[in-house]
Amino acid sequence: HRRAHRAMFSPRCPPARLPTLGRSVQLSPWSSTVVSMVNHVDRNTTLCVSLAARPSNHGVRFHNWLYAELGLNFLYKAIAPTDIEQAVAGIRGLDIRGAGVSMPYKAAVIPLIDHVDPSAARIQAVNTIVNDGGVLTGYNTDYSAVSELLASHSVDTDLRVAVRGSGGMAKAVVAAITDYGMGGTGVARNAETGSELAEQYGWAYSPEVPTDAQMLVNVTPLGMAGTDENVQSFSDEEIGRADVICDVVAFPVSTPLIQAAQQRGIPTINGGEIVALQAAQQFELYTGVRPSDELIEAAERYSQQG
Repeated sequence: HRRAHRAMFSPRCPPARLPTLGRSVQLSPWSSTVVSMVNHVDRNTTLCVSLAARPSNHGVRFHNWLYAELGLNFLYKAIAPTDIEQAVAGIRGLDIRGAGVSMPYKAAVIPLIDHVDPSAARIQAVNTIVNDGGVLTGYNTDYSAVSELLASHSVDTDLRVAVRGSGGMAKAVVAAITDYGMGGTGVARNAETGSELAEQYGWAYSPEVPTDAQMLVNVTPLGMAGTDENVQSFSDEEIGRADVICDVVAFPVSTPLIQAAQQRGIPTINGGEIVALQAAQQFELYTGVRPSDELIEAAERYSQQG
């Protein structure tokens, strides 16, 4: 049974043929995966979803790969809701076990749920909803993942930090760094949002990177696949002065910033680590099972393929 589950999410699945009106129809390997997956879903299958304006395949592949590997009767599906209030009511009414929450719904879901975990209350943003018998609790695993990675990488709390960016993810990162015992400067072109974020957490604000910054953190799309893929979010001079580099961009993991740091032998925390750990924490909240580090890395490799 476990082999069957493992095979159903394997990228090596051979193309399938289905009889259709007396003739065979060639399916892609991904279509074959879907057909196999349907064969294993039953009335006892536990459903988890993600809610996003523009859903991606990352969570779908990450969670479903781990369900298969661990032999769990769960299914994960990405959804673009047309009405967020009805979507959250559906989590409760349809007994959906959990939901990942992405922009623009991270704040909008707060008044719709029953409890807010300290990880989400700290930044007033929810990226995970867990349903316990109709009681909905919101968490923020972006915040908790960054917190855990700062500790596991033994980042020196005396380092002065510069965080570039002032959006929702920047708030989670700045809050986690602050609660870890560090401080610094928020760097953003938008003076209004940049200064507001800095003031909220007792940081300084600057449109430019301070010359004394020892840890650089990119929380902007610079380096992300697309139009900014080849843009390095900090200058060579700024990188050369740093002791630690962090980039939250996960697609690709090896951004120009991460490459520049590695070439200089500077320790890094990359976006692949963050997205994998926050997804693993979601997985544990939904299933009660914490995958091993090896399984998390394997699931993330599989997720990066599509």
